[in-house]
Amino acid sequence: MTKVTLKIEGMSCGHCVKAVTEALKGLAGVTDAEVSIGSATVTFDPGQVSLDRIKAAVEEEGYRVVSAG
Repeated sequence: MTKVTLKIEGMSCGHCVKAVTEALKGLAGVTDAEVSIGSATVTFDPGQVSLDRIKAAVEEEGYRVVSAG
């Protein structure tokens, strides 16, 4: 398993947190997603899902991933 923290712009409320949480947890290979306003810590299996796909899931909800580390 790999764990990464994403810095996310554009989140401002509980609805934002819920939308990102659901998007991340809906990806095959993501085992955990701890989301707060402005960031998400994601645990995932890189054999099942790529970091690029995780970033894309956040961006599909309308937010911008500005860094991952």
